[in-house]
Amino acid sequence: MSSHTLSVKRLTAPEIRARKGKTPLVCLTAYTTPVAEILDEACDILLVGDSLGMVVHGLPSTIGVTMEMMILHGQAVMRGAKKAFVVIDMPFGSYESSPEQAFQNAVRLLKETGAQAVKVESGPTVHETIAYLTQRGIPVMGHVGLRPQAVNVDGGFKAKGRTAKERDIALQEARDSAQAGAFAIVVEGVAADLAGIITAEVDVPTIGIGASSQCDGQILVTDDMLGLFDWSPKFVRRYASLREQIREAALSYARDVASRDFPAQQETYFTK
Repeated sequence: MSSHTLSVKRLTAPEIRARKGKTPLVCLTAYTTPVAEILDEACDILLVGDSLGMVVHGLPSTIGVTMEMMILHGQAVMRGAKKAFVVIDMPFGSYESSPEQAFQNAVRLLKETGAQAVKVESGPTVHETIAYLTQRGIPVMGHVGLRPQAVNVDGGFKAKGRTAKERDIALQEARDSAQAGAFAIVVEGVAADLAGIITAEVDVPTIGIGASSQCDGQILVTDDMLGLFDWSPKFVRRYASLREQIREAALSYARDVASRDFPAQQETYFTK
């Protein structure tokens, strides 16, 4: 039997959509090949999020992320992921002006990375873009609630759904996204009751981030979950403390170099 026959089958958009109301979807962000390879075993979905602008490149928000950055990291993730369904964020400015602009950029993202779907943040006309893309063969994941790309309009990263108007907007945008053809919807930074209502109202899986366990799945920024930053949002549970472990490893290395304990004999080449 050839190695191709034994290869793992990658999850598909219809399979993700079919998980509505069933075993919760496990999702994390990925930006590099080795991390994608590690996460692939545990995850149903890997998101190449535009959060990479802040997490990897140290930008103050996601606004400065470019198509070229998304493509570079998308290619890296696809080299490491074998099983998980890979979604790539459309960066700010790449889809808002028209459905035609969105289609051209989505095609480029999928062609140049090999990712299986794109994600767009919600807005008054985004459902029209979702419909335009899905009708042309591009799977789309929606995103309602807190919108990182709207940080300048909102005045910061603020939770949504605390007023009646915000609740109505988030719910309607979720409905519109599902009706337009989105196969799943990220619900970010909303109260538990609103997350429950959205999940009950739409017929596609909801993936929560700061939106309670009532959603059909969960996603976190991997670097937050691994404890690589001093601060993380309220909704993050730290499953590791890698920042401190990396710091201690670097200090141990520095001590060994300074004392000439590294490299030792077993780490040194000798003439035969």
